[in-house]
Amino acid sequence: MKENRKVLVAVVALAAVAALLLGIWYVSRPQVQEGSKTLVVEIVHTDESAKEFTCHTDEEYLGPVLVAEGLIEGEEGPYGLYITAADGETAEGNQWWCVTRDGQMVETGVDATPVADGDHFELTMSTY
Repeated sequence: MKENRKVLVAVVALAAVAALLLGIWYVSRPQVQEGSKTLVVEIVHTDESAKEFTCHTDEEYLGPVLVAEGLIEGEEGPYGLYITAADGETAEGNQWWCVTRDGQMVETGVDATPVADGDHFELTMSTY
């Protein structure tokens, strides 16, 4: 009987921790903005030349905007859309497209990066 009580207490404690973590995630997740938005996407190439594109969209996330505007090509991976090319330049070897918002690296894939009116994103060819 004592052992069953210990197991029950452990299960309840584990459920409480899981509920707490779920609540923290829910409160801190990226927020989306619905409706018409204007955002700027700057693409910085290997030769450090840059082009800016102004996008008007009702999309909630960056990935569909970039695809609809024809700015990127990519392939689906385990973490969503992986950018293989931007503005006609393909990442090769140890190159990859770094996505930032106002100079700060985004911590989500483009499919999970919310967009808001007035956002400025940069796609910069990088190497590891």
